[in-house]
Amino acid sequence: MGNKTLKLEIISTDKAPAAIGPYSQAVKCGNMLFCSGQIPLDPATGELVAGDITVQSERVMNNIAAMLSVAGAGFDDVVKTTIFLVDMADFAAVNEVYGSRFSDHKPARSTVAVKSLPRNALLEIEIVVSL
Repeated sequence: MGNKTLKLEIISTDKAPAAIGPYSQAVKCGNMLFCSGQIPLDPATGELVAGDITVQSERVMNNIAAMLSVAGAGFDDVVKTTIFLVDMADFAAVNEVYGSRFSDHKPARSTVAVKSLPRNALLEIEIVVSL
């Protein structure tokens, strides 16, 4: 194998939901942070929050904010996001919540319709951050 010059550092916080499978909340590699997709789980209970797409979107963005904070970053450091939606009819509501977290900074983004998500969540968002 090639010479690895970059070390991987696992980033985690109890202010975001614990991983529910064989993955990390986030991994830092050099000056980049790769955050696993966040679904609307309450970090205190590990359960899906009750509510509509707006409530679920707020929980996801709060979970992302917690991961950014523990890494010493903020929403202005986000380079790329991917949003997974079970129903594209929810796009406008998600976009409103999502957009409220970013100032003039607009990261690259993809939005993808999917058949289903873990725990029957309505959305999942993953991010890539420059530290």
